[in-house]
Amino acid sequence: MKQIGARRVVAVTAALVLGLVVAPPAWAANPAGVASVGSAAFGKAGTQVSVPPLAPCAVDGTTTNSSEAVTRTGVRFGPGTSSCTREVVDPANNTTRTRSEAIGSDFELSALMSVGGPRLRVAKWKLACTGTESGTNAGWAADGLQGFTGLPDQIPTNHVHEVKAADGTVLATATFGETTFPEPNDGGIAMNLMHLRFTPASTLTGEVVVGATACSPTP
Repeated sequence: MKQIGARRVVAVTAALVLGLVVAPPAWAANPAGVASVGSAAFGKAGTQVSVPPLAPCAVDGTTTNSSEAVTRTGVRFGPGTSSCTREVVDPANNTTRTRSEAIGSDFELSALMSVGGPRLRVAKWKLACTGTESGTNAGWAADGLQGFTGLPDQIPTNHVHEVKAADGTVLATATFGETTFPEPNDGGIAMNLMHLRFTPASTLTGEVVVGATACSPTP
């Protein structure tokens, strides 16, 4: 298995977190480039909450998109935008580069408060995936994180944070910079800025994704 390098940088304020993952070069099998502001699908006591992917874009489809604020029981996504572009960097050799980016604001999850959990907030965030002839990279940034008690100053890729009630019960997990690679690894990357999964103790089932992107090396 190839080793994947990663860099994380934290700004002066702990609320601002940056991450970057780089994949090795290879021919692509993943989508050329896609992104969305986020989505949600969870339920409690027979009530289902559904937020389809917001402002989806694709290099080979709708290249720019936007979404207004969306509020459902227990969750809110603020306004967001996405952009999936392809540019020619070497016309003589038809070499291209793609960039798939999503930007969002004012995310809030209040669904856990009824079972003693915190209100989770992300004031603003951004993630992007870039594909070139030599490989791909994906990066993310988030500012104004609230309710994530004990989050480290430097957040590594695929960091799983336990969201707990006041008595220590784990109600959900939040995976930051959730990154996956194809099997076998073809050089593509898929990344979620934050992936929330509820535990049985929360009495909720389902998940919430804040920011999603994926891209592949360009041909």
